[in-house]
Amino acid sequence: MFHPRYAEDPEPSERVPAGPLFVPVRSGPAGCTARLFRTPLGGRTVVGFTSAQRLAASLGGGQRWIRLSEPALRALAEPVGAILIVDPRLVLEAAHLSRTPRVRPHLQAV
Repeated sequence: MFHPRYAEDPEPSERVPAGPLFVPVRSGPAGCTARLFRTPLGGRTVVGFTSAQRLAASLGGGQRWIRLSEPALRALAEPVGAILIVDPRLVLEAAHLSRTPRVRPHLQAV
């Protein structure tokens, strides 16, 4: 079915899946578990990256990962009240922590 888009529409008619995502994981007693993070406002989130290079640039080359589809990752995040952020951007570190701004991921590991 065709859904026309208008300039005043806030979002596209249909969400386009990001495809398989690179999801950071940590080891646990039951195998690997998706890492949870916190946003700057304290909300819980899981992250997915569209490439292994983007994941490594944000979390380091030693970060373990698995591939999951966007719907599967959303299904994992929903029961714990976490949102999904795809390819999180970098922001400047808070001014009170340092006079010299450093670039770091805007997410904190939980």
